[in-house]
Amino acid sequence: MNQQRLTRLQQEMTTRGLDGIVLMPGPNQVYISGMHTHVSERPILLFLPANDTPAVIIPGLEAMKAKDAGVAAERIFAWTDEEWFEGAFARAAEVLGLDGAHWGVEALYMRVLELEALQKVAPSLRTSHAEPAIMALRAVKDANELATMERAVAIAERAIERLLPLIKIGQTEKQVANMLTNLLYEEGADTMAFSPIVSTGPNGASPHAVPTDRALADGDFLVVDWGAYVDGYPSDITRTFAVGHIDPEMARIYEVVQLANQQGKLAAKPGTTGEAVDHAAREVIEDAGYGKYFIHRTGHGLGLEVHESPSMVAGNREPLAAGNVFTVEPGIYLPGRGGVRIEDDVVVTADGHRSLTSFTRELLTVG
Repeated sequence: MNQQRLTRLQQEMTTRGLDGIVLMPGPNQVYISGMHTHVSERPILLFLPANDTPAVIIPGLEAMKAKDAGVAAERIFAWTDEEWFEGAFARAAEVLGLDGAHWGVEALYMRVLELEALQKVAPSLRTSHAEPAIMALRAVKDANELATMERAVAIAERAIERLLPLIKIGQTEKQVANMLTNLLYEEGADTMAFSPIVSTGPNGASPHAVPTDRALADGDFLVVDWGAYVDGYPSDITRTFAVGHIDPEMARIYEVVQLANQQGKLAAKPGTTGEAVDHAAREVIEDAGYGKYFIHRTGHGLGLEVHESPSMVAGNREPLAAGNVFTVEPGIYLPGRGGVRIEDDVVVTADGHRSLTSFTRELLTVG
């Protein structure tokens, strides 16, 4: 149990009028407790009261994880496959005084299974979203988190450096993606941050394209979006490469996106907003006449999850703070022709920003 994080979260709960927060297996549970569990037909819930010590509902076969996380033995409500979990929920509800209380639950993670089980044993339980309270903590990275993310970036950048000389015209998107995956593991990734996006030609007009059997051809743009997880933290990088000789308009589009990426990063500093970062990048693309082809937000937060708070998007007027980490990834996507995206991972510093990614943003030719 990370006592410092737990104490800060309990302060957030009190400020927000919550009696506690209950966490599913996933990044929030790991962030507070260090307890690695997984979602299955066997429910696991970590209870974090605002004014008491943690408790957990957990299958007996995994109860040792709760003990290792520092949960007191009398607050581990374990159950077996033979008795199933209803009794554990009833015991926990009584000890924690859930009925009539106000607890935060994870809107993005809690299933109907767990919510109905809680409502059955605590019919008057009031719930609200826990994300605002816990993301207020998670959005600001400490030195250890930043160092881990920098390692994830370094692994990803070493892998792409090794990949580029191996790319040849005639290879398929799937082949390039498989080569990149192998190189990421060779360079030390624990796992992929996500399945690499490798798209060429018209396929590049889809921001979340899935690699296909399309072969790289002269004149294509090749969009590669990749990242690595290291000790629970990811990198997320995109670069676009020219395959052979590209036409002048596509070269111009690359320059526009390159400038948009630069301006988006320059806008990142304490006190500014995600909306302002988005506007700085988007304005460049709109002024160049390609505004309708920039079809997604400028960036997203990066941490235990590849997509988390804060979001670089119109409407997000929350001020940025030192320690916030997010992507800046403007793009232009021309249906039937191709796309360009350049993505960096950025941390807000006391007086501006620093890019965790350093791989060149100049247009490189491959194939």
